[in-house]
Amino acid sequence: MRSGYAALIGRPNVGKSSLMNELIGQKIAITSGKPQTTRSRIETVYTDERGQIVFLDTPGIHRAKNKLGVYMDTVAERTFNEADVIVWIVEPVTLIGAGEERIAGLLRDKNKGKRPVILVINKCDRLKDPSELTPVIKAYSEKASFDEILDVSAKEGTNVDKLLSRIFSYLPEGPLYYDEDTVTMIPMRSIAEELIREQALRQLSDEVPHGIAVMVQSFKERRPGLYDIEADIVCERDSHKGMIIGKGGRMLKSIGSAARKEIEAQLEAQVNLKLFVKVRKDWRDNEGFIRNFGYDLRKL
Repeated sequence: MRSGYAALIGRPNVGKSSLMNELIGQKIAITSGKPQTTRSRIETVYTDERGQIVFLDTPGIHRAKNKLGVYMDTVAERTFNEADVIVWIVEPVTLIGAGEERIAGLLRDKNKGKRPVILVINKCDRLKDPSELTPVIKAYSEKASFDEILDVSAKEGTNVDKLLSRIFSYLPEGPLYYDEDTVTMIPMRSIAEELIREQALRQLSDEVPHGIAVMVQSFKERRPGLYDIEADIVCERDSHKGMIIGKGGRMLKSIGSAARKEIEAQLEAQVNLKLFVKVRKDWRDNEGFIRNFGYDLRKL
């Protein structure tokens, strides 16, 4: 048996969470077309006859603009020291931006060859010809050293099984960390918060989502098969509150309806979901608010 931790790193919006969901065969991490969707580390577990991989999905590494951004970058960097294998996920483009340069620097300075590194070129379903991968591989190989380079498509599931095999090959021999049926250690309350935020990310205009947080205030099982959930969507400005509620409450109702369906799928039960909108001015730069909303480095 082989067992260990695999850190998924990369800049925002390269498909880390989508790939992790595909690897474990279940939706745990939320996804959206907007960058910086993942704010904290998400742990999931994949187990088969070969052993067990604990995936660590990290926030996209970016230039922090506030205290929340500093938290997100710190989480991603700390994960370097906890993984047995590092999986760097990129898109199939040759442009090496500031985010990629920073990750390459972290691999040189922090990893220094201590852990195997797999470069995963995601979204390869977008390529018209496999030969388009050659300049991408060359560009990244000039920035860092890799033990493996794989092209995958989280969207279509291409080469996902191959990636699992390669990760297993680098893990040490050891016992299972978790029961075979464990998929994640995240409590359902927290998953519900993320599913609500996911729908806000998908349905609101670009200027609003990065300034929102979600807190479940009440999570109760009224009877078997029926849950009552109350949650606050917290934003930074009064103008954003109006946009989240929408004309006649239509936007809030739409977010709630879509989130309820996702939560019901996770719980395999009916859900009565009530959402409220509150303003906490500039909460992303307030240490107390950040910790209160669950972004606390001391809990890692």
